[in-house]
Amino acid sequence: MSNREGNQNPRAVVLNVVGLCQRHLGPDTPRLTSLARSNERRERVIRPAFPALTCSAQASYLTGKTPSEHGIVGNGWYDRTLNEHHFWKQSNQLVEGEKLWESIRHKKEDFRCANLFWWYNMYSSVDYSVTPRPLYGSDGKKVFDIHSQPLNLRHSLKADLGDFPFPAFWGPTAGIASSQWIADSARWVEEKHQPDLSLVYLPHLDYDLQRFGPNDPRIKPALRAIDQVAGDLIDFFEARKVRVVVLSEYGITEVNRTIYPNRIFRHQGWLSIKEEFGLDTIDCGSSQAFALTDHQIAHVYLPRPDPRLLKKVRASLESMDGVARVLEGEARQQAGLDHERSGDLVAVAEEDAWFAYYHWEDDDLAPEFARCIDIHRKYGYDPAELFVDPKILMPKLRAIRKLIAKKMGFRIHMDLIPLQASMVKGSHGVIPKDENDWPILFGKDFPGHGKTLEATDVRDLLLDLLSA
Repeated sequence: MSNREGNQNPRAVVLNVVGLCQRHLGPDTPRLTSLARSNERRERVIRPAFPALTCSAQASYLTGKTPSEHGIVGNGWYDRTLNEHHFWKQSNQLVEGEKLWESIRHKKEDFRCANLFWWYNMYSSVDYSVTPRPLYGSDGKKVFDIHSQPLNLRHSLKADLGDFPFPAFWGPTAGIASSQWIADSARWVEEKHQPDLSLVYLPHLDYDLQRFGPNDPRIKPALRAIDQVAGDLIDFFEARKVRVVVLSEYGITEVNRTIYPNRIFRHQGWLSIKEEFGLDTIDCGSSQAFALTDHQIAHVYLPRPDPRLLKKVRASLESMDGVARVLEGEARQQAGLDHERSGDLVAVAEEDAWFAYYHWEDDDLAPEFARCIDIHRKYGYDPAELFVDPKILMPKLRAIRKLIAKKMGFRIHMDLIPLQASMVKGSHGVIPKDENDWPILFGKDFPGHGKTLEATDVRDLLLDLLSA
């Protein structure tokens, strides 16, 4: 452990309060609002990165580039060489281009950076990193854990803070406990190592905004909870003379329509359906066309290029209720998505609609992972994982029984997730019409109210702050 009392570099912490936008600043977020409106300054509005998705937005903030340049076209993509889809991968080498902290090191070789739970955080060039990373046993069991740099940081954090509350990070029990643990880890790293820049990911608000939508009064407790956690962090870092910057990645809009492109493609005969365990799965490599869905964006791939089929697929997408536009060729390039990982076509939803990955019509034939939290095998992001199937009687008892069986060494199938996409009431990915639904950026020592920022401008503003 190191103490950097002689460090003269300007130091900053960036709190990524996911889902926060102007409409949330007010009585339910007094401490965040106080920082945003301090010294007669106001928050800056950020025109969302496109697509307005976690991985794409973060990569744009840290590189100052668009997905065409940094390669993060969404939270997942289809690898045409491996013929496999990938979601929520973690290697930092997937992000192409120089990152913020790397640029600063050209002038300040001793500059140190900590990344706490921002994505693509494994094997990066930061000095300290912590990221969720389960362990998978040879007997099929899954053990919740974290990965860190240096490796012994993981053991020290867990010894002092306890295990990371993984079920509170994603799934039906996702809640404030995960953001609190991340905040505690930020304090721990600051006290032990005093990095020049700390990147801190606080996801709590995201959960209920997706569950209930941005206009539901049930989001108020979530607003108050994240305000408390963020406010305590703000006080902590300011007391240590560390500049605090708060930003968000996107705002969430209310949705009431679900689009099922893979069901339509199946009707057209373009999907290859493979039976696994007596259930229907998509065989992507042998399909003529399929969609990887990602909130309000769908990347559509044709594994074997066929211009005539491409026209048919595009026409099919454009006819779907809820699809606003389909990007191809020059339009895809202008949107900043001209990268080999992008789909041959990129479908963009209307603001009140989102894409579900479902390809089946008979729930009895849904793949065995459909009713589970399985962020890697599904052919798209599944926000229904935030819910417990309402058809299950006494779900808590069922879950407890399965967990007991797991602790006894038995394999379990935690099949608690509903197959009802209509339960989801909030989504993101498109650029909302109302700027009150756009992400924001603010801090005491940061340029206040002014022209709208582009997502690619955030890096340079942070660079200026840290290079003084």
